[in-house]
Amino acid sequence: MLKRGRPGIDRAIEPQHGVTRDGQPLSYNRAPAPDLAPWISRLYATVVDAPPDHRLECGLFNDNSLLRLQPKGRWTALTADGPKAHDRAALFFGPQTRRMAVSVTGSFISVGIALRPGSGYALGKVRVGDYVDRLISCDEVSFPGEQALAIVEQGANPEEWLQSLEALFRKLIDRGKSAHPDPVSARFEAVSLANPSISIADFARDCGIELRRLERIVRRDFGMAPKQVLRRARALDMASHLRGVADYEEAEELALRYYDQSHLIREFSEMFGMSPRQFVATPQPILTLALESRQAHRLEALERLVPGQLRPWETPTASGPGPVSRTAS
Repeated sequence: MLKRGRPGIDRAIEPQHGVTRDGQPLSYNRAPAPDLAPWISRLYATVVDAPPDHRLECGLFNDNSLLRLQPKGRWTALTADGPKAHDRAALFFGPQTRRMAVSVTGSFISVGIALRPGSGYALGKVRVGDYVDRLISCDEVSFPGEQALAIVEQGANPEEWLQSLEALFRKLIDRGKSAHPDPVSARFEAVSLANPSISIADFARDCGIELRRLERIVRRDFGMAPKQVLRRARALDMASHLRGVADYEEAEELALRYYDQSHLIREFSEMFGMSPRQFVATPQPILTLALESRQAHRLEALERLVPGQLRPWETPTASGPGPVSRTAS
């Protein structure tokens, strides 16, 4: 089994929501209100202080489309369309097939809504395959980015930001006549979290649909082939373990998803652009924040963690138990 060392830390930054037992930064993240759960998988708010000229070179790797608000910080991202630079911005990120290089200079705030697969198509016929490894303005997918940015800039605390963004999202759902994502996509998302080593043919049979139809649905709602979705899920779970934001009791199970260590190193390096050993040694604060939020969502979805319960990587004195999801207003 691949041994995990202590992950590298960027000591120039100060995350305002605490750190893990290994010193990795934490965001304020939680499940959506129950009425929004069919469309939203997670909400988060990150506030980080840094010297004005400190340039943080890192990456992002999300398996969900993301509505991402960046009211503070000077950001760059290396997308499928080439380099993109933004200061204050409201952006729609498509799902990613591999680590996207990003950097930010100075202190920064990032607040986001992670969408469930198929949400964009259900609400506005947005095919995420058109946005894989890309980012565009939120306005281009009919989400009121300027209004969302104003919510964050009004100075409320992170929980109030997230509740206000949920209220804004409800208006989007009402405008879309409350269409739900395809239930096949919901089931495939669940199995990618629980057992990403499953046979695609077995999954199609269990769903009672033809393999070709499954391929079409997954490509439409995930932006890639089913096998690629599951490979990515395995890699993200392993990356979470390496950064110390996973349940350590799963370590052996995660490693056994790969044939051997060379298989793990080859697939991991392909998706993250570095070996697992390099990944551990290199500070990855922005990517770690995304991985931690995803793992909290995953453990809650698997009913191994109750919203508000202390997460395995947290310390009782660091930032207290994780936030509790709110009921619909």
